[in-house]
Amino acid sequence: MNESNRGLVVVAEDEPAIADLLSLYLTRDGYAVDIVTDGREALEAISTRSPVAAILDVGLPSMAGTEVCAALRSAQNWTPILFCTARDDEIDRVLGLELGADDYITKPFSPREVVARVKAVLRRSEARESVTGDVLSMGGVEVDTNARRATVGGNEIELTPTEFDLLAYLLRNPGRVFSRDQLLTDVWGYSSAVGSRTVDVHVAQLRSKLEPVEIIRTVRGGGYSADERAG
Repeated sequence: MNESNRGLVVVAEDEPAIADLLSLYLTRDGYAVDIVTDGREALEAISTRSPVAAILDVGLPSMAGTEVCAALRSAQNWTPILFCTARDDEIDRVLGLELGADDYITKPFSPREVVARVKAVLRRSEARESVTGDVLSMGGVEVDTNARRATVGGNEIELTPTEFDLLAYLLRNPGRVFSRDQLLTDVWGYSSAVGSRTVDVHVAQLRSKLEPVEIIRTVRGGGYSADERAG
């Protein structure tokens, strides 16, 4: 494990070539890296070593990456998690994000892209801690940014950190239409060159959790907005 002032990143990957490549690029960028090769090791490393982020392969031996993520979130461990996987089916993306992952990257990928996404996830995490609390509301949806609590019709709903950030961002700018590229830059913290499909997946998940309220409007050719007329 390399010493670094940027913090530790746990890389859970059972393909040595991929793990070594990710380690090389992360180390070059100033991160310490701890490579583990199965899910149980990953769960222990993330739970006990306080990494700043974790990169999980979905198809890990002994315990799938999705199971590791679910176990961490159940234990109220909110370490930023990025899934790396060869699976690109929408159901896999939805499942990963639904379990509380912060991002989802499909193989083959550029190591520089992965490092950029780690940085973006960490910037978002730091931004959450520095935001001044306020309460945002629209159409029966209420978001307390200080307590990081969201309710629909007075009933609390469970949102992943990224879903919460996306909802709060839209509610802070009611009626304003944001393109996918703008949302990637402002909420996710990285450029559209990475791909905008993750925005659509998060919006779909968010809409399902806000039902029966419909406040997220799709603007054809434009993007998304928070609008009470969405329904």
